[in-house]
Amino acid sequence: MQSIIDALASTQARLAVTAALAVVAVGAAWLVAPRIIRGVHRQLTARVLTDDRIPGDPTAFSIDFPTGIVVRLTQAVLLAAAALLALLVWGYVDLVMLTVASLADLLPVAVRLAVTLGIAGAALVTLDVVDARITAYAEASDTLTQHQQGVVFRVLQITVLVAAGIAALTIWGVDPSGLLVGAGFLGIVIGTAARTTIGSLIAGLVLMVARPFEIGDWIALADAEGTVTDITVVNTRVRNPSGEEVVIPNENVLNATITNRTSLDRLRLSVAVGVDYDADIETAEDVIEDAITDVSRILDTPAPQVVPTALGDSAIVLECRFWITHPSPAKRSMATAAVVRAVKTALDDADIDIPYPHRQLLTEDDSLQA
Repeated sequence: MQSIIDALASTQARLAVTAALAVVAVGAAWLVAPRIIRGVHRQLTARVLTDDRIPGDPTAFSIDFPTGIVVRLTQAVLLAAAALLALLVWGYVDLVMLTVASLADLLPVAVRLAVTLGIAGAALVTLDVVDARITAYAEASDTLTQHQQGVVFRVLQITVLVAAGIAALTIWGVDPSGLLVGAGFLGIVIGTAARTTIGSLIAGLVLMVARPFEIGDWIALADAEGTVTDITVVNTRVRNPSGEEVVIPNENVLNATITNRTSLDRLRLSVAVGVDYDADIETAEDVIEDAITDVSRILDTPAPQVVPTALGDSAIVLECRFWITHPSPAKRSMATAAVVRAVKTALDDADIDIPYPHRQLLTEDDSLQA
């Protein structure tokens, strides 16, 4: 090395070699290296990072590779190497050796940093692949709703990030077991303080799997009834017929008896009406049934039914049973109102009385005369 430096004793020779090194470094950094890196990127994309084996396959995915960052790092390394060689040419051997020794000391840190960045990149690539697969599965199947898709992705996202974090800590010599023990104690404290929230979170995951109802369904719980407007991991939102939005913790939803009135896409309703004891029951049944059949808001199949259900104090109770499609609180109210109007009009036209309780008040004089 020293003989080569001595051979370049003249300033002109050193200037010529330095210029040649600069030209070679610039050419390699800005002409050769980018072409090689982009060529490798094209081959890697075609064979590994892009799944296009089946044209038009909805499960195909493509992942962007950070070629710009790799090119800039390569250019920096080439220019640094050229600068060190130029220092050797000008006789700064001690400075070059000191720099190389410092870089050698930093090499393990650089390797760990590179591996950590690689783990982070691999985690991001994995999340992209998982997101693409879940989206493709949700689009091709009706078994996974948009809410369930988001929850599944979040759970897998947390799992991948936690695994990547543990791997990175291991590379830097940090024992994750101590952190896990501390996290365990912290989890116990948080779990005790937020027992209700965690219970609702677990209940939300159970509801996601069991799927007793979906957004838009008309449901009835122990203390609430209405249309489901939103389902989160923590709570369920229901809009009642009065237009109020009721927020129910998923823990309460899971422990309650749930009645889904839209799951079969039709619902049977009933209206009770009383007729006079002097009226002919069969005639009253036929009149009411004909009146219900003409109501446009109810279904023809199954056909409406009129069934005697009780002998009341002042009337014979007939139950009018009928069905509606695409049930909702509004449709129930409108169908019931239409049936009540039709039954009242039909009974009035047939001169069939709808009796009501009568009370006779007797004074003390009336009692004595009796």
